[in-house]
Amino acid sequence: MEIPIFTVDAFTNLPFKGNPAAICLIENELRDDLYQSIAAEMNLSETAFITRRNSMDFSSGSRFGLRWFTPTNEIPLCGHATLASAAVLFYLKKNVNPVLVFETMSGDLYVCQHEESLIMDFPLNKPNPQDQYEIKDLLKAVVGDVPIQEVCYSPTTRKLMIRLADTCDRSELTSLKPEAEALLKNESTGKIKGVIVTMKGAPTAQPGYDFYSRYFAPWVGILEDPVCGSAHTVLAAYWSEKLNKKKMLGLDYAGLLSQMRFHYVDMQHWPQQQCSFT
Repeated sequence: MEIPIFTVDAFTNLPFKGNPAAICLIENELRDDLYQSIAAEMNLSETAFITRRNSMDFSSGSRFGLRWFTPTNEIPLCGHATLASAAVLFYLKKNVNPVLVFETMSGDLYVCQHEESLIMDFPLNKPNPQDQYEIKDLLKAVVGDVPIQEVCYSPTTRKLMIRLADTCDRSELTSLKPEAEALLKNESTGKIKGVIVTMKGAPTAQPGYDFYSRYFAPWVGILEDPVCGSAHTVLAAYWSEKLNKKKMLGLDYAGLLSQMRFHYVDMQHWPQQQCSFT
């Protein structure tokens, strides 16, 4: 059995930048343990598996099955690996359809071509306020003594969102170095599968970012995931309400300024529960 595998850097137009994902084209469904073994072998934050749905090949079909695996387990939603999957189908397999539909654990996800970009239609996951005292040890493990403005939780994605105080400097976000062992020690209930740390941006600067963020997920085998699409479904819902904006520009740091990434969030032309990313 031969499985074509592509490594794609998403959310960037430069080689060796962005967030890499392994994309596998599957002719027939595999056993779950094989999916997981392949993902572990690839050892990237996510490996995506695309399967055909009622089509002869990957060039003519418009609907595909899509599953995502980290090196340790399957996850319900991944943005950058979805974008990378669409890129393989559109650009390498020369898929003829204007819109592709991926059947996933999170429902149908749509990706379309727009000029030189790909646009993903993803669900919004609005977080709810979270009692800080209940998770004070975890908060300490993530941000140390950096002041916190607000803490929220998204039950749909099982992500905790920590907003740093507006008085904080960006360097306090970029210098965070949480240890995987400490995070796992202070959260073992299964309620939290990832932690977003975010802060208000500087929209009047050039370029003007509305918010900054980082994402940590050692519970699924990833200490830090740059430009995590599922995390941004939470961030988009939160910051759109706080800033009263439908179009936002966010900057994602992967620990070092030299590894900063950005994405664009557009909720103006979608229903209230949806957002699009390019």
